[in-house]
Amino acid sequence: MIRGLAWVCGEAVDTDQIIPAQYLVYSMTKPEERKMYGHYAMSSVPPGEQGLPDGNMPYVEADAYTSKYSIMIAGANFGCGSSREHAPFAMAEAGCEAVVAESYARIFYRNAVDGGFLIPFEGLERLNDKISTGDEVEIDVAAGTLANLTSGETYLLRPLGDVADILDAGNIFEYARKSGMIPSV
Repeated sequence: MIRGLAWVCGEAVDTDQIIPAQYLVYSMTKPEERKMYGHYAMSSVPPGEQGLPDGNMPYVEADAYTSKYSIMIAGANFGCGSSREHAPFAMAEAGCEAVVAESYARIFYRNAVDGGFLIPFEGLERLNDKISTGDEVEIDVAAGTLANLTSGETYLLRPLGDVADILDAGNIFEYARKSGMIPSV
């Protein structure tokens, strides 16, 4: 189970909106620098894209490195743009555990899974106009459902299929080690 607050965004949120290029100067391995990826995650999503009346709810507060929102609800073509692995990494650093989108850019989806950064679910219907930022939601990974605990509605998600094994292992390299594709270290 994954339970937390939802943050809702619109269609075609690209990797430059997820983590703007000017913030790619930080190291992904040095703890003091990697937290900056969380700080700037989703910082270039245009106001009004979050489905809020004021359209001005930041994903990460100005003085924070992590977000209070752990589940992203998005429209179609989430993660389009450049193929940088920094995008799902930044979301994970900000505390995002899962994204539920109508559809994904293929490279974002693969980067999220291969790096074990977050779980990319697909809804069976458009959810970013049925769920609001700040709603409490719960994903039952085994059942493939998303429950909006605020409204009482439950929605079906597409099965994760073969990527579930990669995510369970932690990332693509751990999966390859566990399955004997590459030697264990």
